[in-house]
Amino acid sequence: MLLPLPLADAYDYSVPDELEVVAGHFVIVPLGKRETVGVVWGEGSGEVPTEKLRDIAHVLPALPMADPLRRFVDWVSAYTLAPPGAVLRMAMSVPSALEAPKTEIVYRAAVQPDDAALKLTAQRRRVLEQLKDGPAMPAAELAHIAGVGTSVIKTMASIGLLEAVERTMRRSFAQPDGKQQGPALSPEQAVAAQGLVDKVLTHAFSATLLDGVPGAGKTEVYFEAIAAALASGRQVLVLLPEIALTAQWLKRFEDRFGAPPAAWHSGLTSLERRETWRAIAEGRVGVVVGARSALFLPFSTLGLIVVDEEHDSSFKQDEGVTYNARDMAVVRARLVSAPIVLASATPSLESVVNVSTGRYGALHLPARHGSQELAKLSAVDLRRQPPARGRWLSPPVVEAMTKTLAAGEQTLLFLNRRGYAPLTLCRACGHGIECPQCSAWLVEHRFRRTLICHHCGYSEPPAHACKYCDAVDQFVACGPGVERLAEEALELFPAARLELFTSDSLMNRDEASAAIDRMVAGEIDILIGTQMAAKGHHFPNLTLVAVVDADLGLNGGDLRAAERTFQLLYQVAGRAGRQDRPGQALVQTHVPEHPVMQALVSGDRDRFVAAELADRQAAGMPPYGRLASLIISGPDPAAVDNVCGALTRRAPHRDGITVLGPSTAPLALLRGRHRRRFLLRTTRDIAVQPVLRIWLERIGLPGSVRLQIDVDPYSFL
Repeated sequence: MLLPLPLADAYDYSVPDELEVVAGHFVIVPLGKRETVGVVWGEGSGEVPTEKLRDIAHVLPALPMADPLRRFVDWVSAYTLAPPGAVLRMAMSVPSALEAPKTEIVYRAAVQPDDAALKLTAQRRRVLEQLKDGPAMPAAELAHIAGVGTSVIKTMASIGLLEAVERTMRRSFAQPDGKQQGPALSPEQAVAAQGLVDKVLTHAFSATLLDGVPGAGKTEVYFEAIAAALASGRQVLVLLPEIALTAQWLKRFEDRFGAPPAAWHSGLTSLERRETWRAIAEGRVGVVVGARSALFLPFSTLGLIVVDEEHDSSFKQDEGVTYNARDMAVVRARLVSAPIVLASATPSLESVVNVSTGRYGALHLPARHGSQELAKLSAVDLRRQPPARGRWLSPPVVEAMTKTLAAGEQTLLFLNRRGYAPLTLCRACGHGIECPQCSAWLVEHRFRRTLICHHCGYSEPPAHACKYCDAVDQFVACGPGVERLAEEALELFPAARLELFTSDSLMNRDEASAAIDRMVAGEIDILIGTQMAAKGHHFPNLTLVAVVDADLGLNGGDLRAAERTFQLLYQVAGRAGRQDRPGQALVQTHVPEHPVMQALVSGDRDRFVAAELADRQAAGMPPYGRLASLIISGPDPAAVDNVCGALTRRAPHRDGITVLGPSTAPLALLRGRHRRRFLLRTTRDIAVQPVLRIWLERIGLPGSVRLQIDVDPYSFL
């Protein structure tokens, strides 16, 4: 019996004679003095004497967890070294869906309305007329449609005109039509689409990288694969990095298939989650579009997985069970013998290498759909053309914005930094305002009149006096955030219609969707956004993109800094000129000679990728080596250091294995916990999991100290 708790092993229980139990059944079992839900995982170990076993209380009415999903839970647990129960909890994220669905009383006609023996008043005739060709309905709904009171419905039932029937309450889901004709495809799109359709029809595992420049029509290509899966009666999962910002994607899907997909993300209500979970398990949902957690949903006939923007770091979960949804999606596709499509204009280096070694297939769309050309990208050297004092927009950017506004076209100012300013200093003593719980600066959000820590969420109102030197009104904002950029843009272009596109200004999916609609409708002249604005949006009248601080992502010594910066800037530049007007992208940088900037300006993505891969291979870093990170944290730094000492003494030492650390993490204090890091690096032929198990098996942890394992880390904070 596997329980959705962070326990290392499954538990043995006995099965009462009156119960019929099979592997995968959801059951109620006793645990200590309480009862909890578990999943029958298989035969017991036999290590517990029979007389000490406790009975399964009862079986829940939900469909059993399918074998491929149980094997997926085991696989993720073994790969990430997370307790299997912690992974199971993600696959049982909606406990209420395991209970029997609620029922309701509905009414249908019991006799023919022309029966002369019955007295049919005008009200009763209207009720029967509504039920003549329609389904049975609840009393309140039927009364409302017929224009009568509910008492009329109940009276008709009591005299035999209506029949009351108990019905299971189920939300109905619109069904996308896989046979509906899609738009005409270009020859290149048609070839790629047919390649994906052929893989879907084989009903076998395959992994394909769909590599195409921004605007090449990758979505329409994999829509054809979705259509093929639907037509063959199979379910489809589409993973997107920002599910709350997919209004345009959802509209394109509905236009193509005549109905929306089922959505899965954190913004759903508990009722929506319960009904969607059940419908997926029962096969009543054809297509699910979701964030990374959708990977653990109980699909009954999964026939295709699509990971859009497969390079995006949002697919990596860094807390709890640490996993990369892109990589785990490949595993789930293999376990259900289904194809998976990884789509991106800037594929991850891991996927590039998997293609080169033959593990993945590849389909290429090297040009934009139709006659559209990629935006012309230029670097603005801030050493030679700096902004005016106290400003952040260089003269070439201001000039380009002036021309764009005069032409009635739109501008996107991109700065991947939320708030007004990243740092607030006291002029008198030089101290910055820090988070009391993290080793991080508080970020000023001037529009909300608050200082916020973007790591733990701590906030406080702006202070007037410095707590270090008591100087009054001596605080100064240092560096730009999107709010400060908006202030500057309004000063330069007071007549322009300006809007922020950030997670602070758009608090939910509906607000984001409305902002996108305003942009598409031409109601915004200047859009100022963070990375939310870089992902997949299609703005027909957007012709100028200006990146304000292109060097921002290159700092900090992150393994993937160059790769991620190139991907982000390439993607955001791809928002310009997507319709019938040419686009322009300006990138402000202090280091135009940097390989990332040179690759962006030249448009030679492949040369940049080759150079980056060569550097990784020389250093033995992924994808040519393996990494695992250990993060040790606790409120008492001495206790944390004691655990680090024990880990150091037991660290593995052999050829092909390197242990770096312990070192103080860049975020040395996070949410009140002191943090230290180890980094385990191995050659590609050595799996890190067995090495970690042996290393950690005898390490005792005080109750206040946590050890988090991150296999294939993406964050090095």
